[in-house]
Order: sequence, then C-alpha cells, then structure tokens
Amino acid sequence: MTLARTDLGITRIGGREFRWGERTYVMGIVNVTPDSFSGDGLGGNVEAVLSQARRFVADGVDIIDVGGESTRPGHTAVAEDEELRRVIPVVERLARDVHVPISIDTYKSGVARRAVEAGAFLINDVWGLKRDPAIARVAAEAHVPLVLMHNHDGTSYADLVPDVIASLRHSLEQAQAAGVPWEDLIVDPGIGFGKTVEHNLEVMRRLGEMRCLGRPMLLGTSRKSIIGLVLGLPVDQRVEGTAATVALGIAQGVDIVRVHDVREMVRVCRMSDAIVRGWQRLPTTT
Repeated sequence: MTLARTDLGITRIGGREFRWGERTYVMGIVNVTPDSFSGDGLGGNVEAVLSQARRFVADGVDIIDVGGESTRPGHTAVAEDEELRRVIPVVERLARDVHVPISIDTYKSGVARRAVEAGAFLINDVWGLKRDPAIARVAAEAHVPLVLMHNHDGTSYADLVPDVIASLRHSLEQAQAAGVPWEDLIVDPGIGFGKTVEHNLEVMRRLGEMRCLGRPMLLGTSRKSIIGLVLGLPVDQRVEGTAATVALGIAQGVDIVRVHDVREMVRVCRMSDAIVRGWQRLPTTT
C-alpha cells in the first residue's frame, strides 16, 4: 500500500521543503505554560526549552511548535500580553540557536505577528480562524504557512465527520480569501477539541475521508485524554497509545504528527512509512 500524495505539492517552511507524500514529518511540542495537561510545561525557563529543543533535533524532529497557552479542558484563558511574555523570548532563542523551523501555537493574531517577527516560520491556529480571522492576514503578509485546526464550541454535531470537513473547508476558503496561498495551508481534524471520546474515535477511524480537502493533514493525539480514557492510564503512561494513533493515522494519509515523545514517534513514523509509503534503505556505515 502506498499513499504518495504528489498532488499536494511542496510547502516551504523556514527555508526547508516539505514534500508531502514522501514521508511523515514530526512536530515536537514545546509548552511554555505552567499548566500544560501533559505535565511538561516549562514556563519561562528559556534554557530548559533550549535543552529540550536540542534533544528533539537530535531525535529527528522536523518542526518545533511553541505554545504559551494551555488548551486542556477547563484551562484559563491567557491575556495576549502574558502569552507574548511567555513565547517571544523562547521563539527568539530557538530561532537563533536551533536549526529546524519554529512554529507558533496560538489563536491570537497579535501573538502570531510578533512570533513571526521573532523567527517563527509556521502559524498553528487551534481555532481555524474562528476566534481571530486576522491570523490569516498575518500568515499572508509574512509569507508563512498556516495550520487550520477544527475546533467547536460544545460537542453537538448534525453529522460528525461531514461537519468537521465542512468546517475545515470554510477555514481554507477564509485563509485563501485573506491571501494565503493554497500550498501554504495545512489542516488538522482537532482530536480532543469539541468532541467526545466517541467522536474522537470515530474521527480517527475516518481520517482518510479528510483527504478530500486536498491539503496535508496534521494529527495531534499525543498523550491526550482519549488515550487515557480508553487505556485507563495517566498522562505519563500514554506513549504506546500515542504510537497506535500515530501509526493508524499514517495508514490513512496523515502527513505531520504533533507529539511530546519525539524519539519514540520518529521511530514509529519511520516504520509506518516503510509499510505505507515504501521503504528507503538507510545508508550503511563503515
């Protein structure tokens, strides 16, 4: 089985070419929050962030995603000034000292703009332009790609997967109208956002249907409550569950996985890619 999706073209992120369909790319999560659901929030400790980012690079990460506001259920919203205080020093330092593209995880256009000025090359909007449509204009003016995630107030749907697809299609249309090129858009079905456990499982089963949108797909399941509830495990014991979702996502055409455990998930991606996309033998050393 091969899912080479050459029709998706190439997206440039921070000077690097992401050739969709050739392999699965890994986005490493850097939380600069005091209340991350996964317990890995590093707060304002820039040196600790740099150490984590360097470890991610050594483990094979392709993008580092910096977030300054927790998105866990029941989280407290963060004012823009506070979010800027948390993320801008980190983005500046990583952009200077780490040689992989930096992404900013935010739904606020002011934070996105400042982060891009500080060295971020990708904007990851967890509200898919629903909270602050001006983020699309920021991406267009800065010539950086934009991730549009499905999110939803409440958990009520007329028809779950078609509703998610329609919402993402609307976000794509908004972004294009604001001037973001088609090749600079990425979609995310939003596992864990505005969905029950049953909804999340159904979306995971039907990820392949999202390919109708014609854009690369990012999947973020790492350590999430869907895994904890299914397996009855705390956050720090969800690596295997995450690995299962990553592998099954790749089998349905996922192009990027957003993860906490970079080393382990890079290995899962390589093995899954060898089966799904075709095996490229690594060069031998002498």
